[in-house]
Amino acid sequence: MTESVEPHGTAALLVDSRGRYLLHLRDANKNICDPGTWSIPGGGREGEETAARAVERELLEETGLMVPLEPFTIVGCHGPGPDGQDGPAEGLIQVYLGAWDGDADELPCPEGIMFRHFDAATIPFLTMCPWTTEVIELHQARGLAPAVPAQARPGGRARRNIVGAHLYLERDGQVLLGLRHPDSAFAASTHHFLAGHCEQESAVACLVREAQEEAGLGIDPGDVELVHVVHLVDGPGGRPRIQLVFRARRWQGTPQVREPDRCLSWGWWPADELPEPVVPYTRAAVEGIRAGRLYTELGWA
Repeated sequence: MTESVEPHGTAALLVDSRGRYLLHLRDANKNICDPGTWSIPGGGREGEETAARAVERELLEETGLMVPLEPFTIVGCHGPGPDGQDGPAEGLIQVYLGAWDGDADELPCPEGIMFRHFDAATIPFLTMCPWTTEVIELHQARGLAPAVPAQARPGGRARRNIVGAHLYLERDGQVLLGLRHPDSAFAASTHHFLAGHCEQESAVACLVREAQEEAGLGIDPGDVELVHVVHLVDGPGGRPRIQLVFRARRWQGTPQVREPDRCLSWGWWPADELPEPVVPYTRAAVEGIRAGRLYTELGWA
């Protein structure tokens, strides 16, 4: 059998419509390639998969994204040597180019520290992975125009949806909402449901956990019912989200601020006179519940 000549490593250079690059801050103090530097998502091929298939898998695993990618360049890299020792281990990375216009702060980050967008002028001031710097400099030297993300369309490629679980508590015609911290990455200084992203758990289990962690409320899963679903996207190319809103018929405790870095206060607000500002899909969900509707779509063209 002829051995594949494709590089073992793969990576995806994603550029938004403003010409900014999506970078990933790698873990420091670990025996990995280029620890503690800003790089681009990617990883090695597994088994007999092609480089193209590998980069699609790695991008999905690291960011949850599925975007069209085209081969861009091949660069050399250096990594840890055998037996955990730094050494002259060398390899090649096939880099692919794609476009994405979403919010880096909302990406999952199962590996490394965080994702951020940076323009070319900022790159020299970052602690960069050497081969990633080389890739970005090549992209700049070729004078390529900012990427235009593909429009979302029916029948397109599969895309993972982020699933959120939200608590709808109503007392005497008033709804419980929290005022989010001004430094919050999402909805800063804005009113919102008690909510959280589903992890390796059911949506109801997520709701029960978040209610206890965020507000000290005890909720029996048997007292929970689904009352509204919002399927939304922030814009073309953005990450789709399914927001499940559950009503708890009974609960134990009084809402308390248990995570002051995320929520400043809890308050009861008339369902027909919500405070400003409020997260748009929160308002849409409350209005849908009051109207007896189960489903709302937002942001889809």
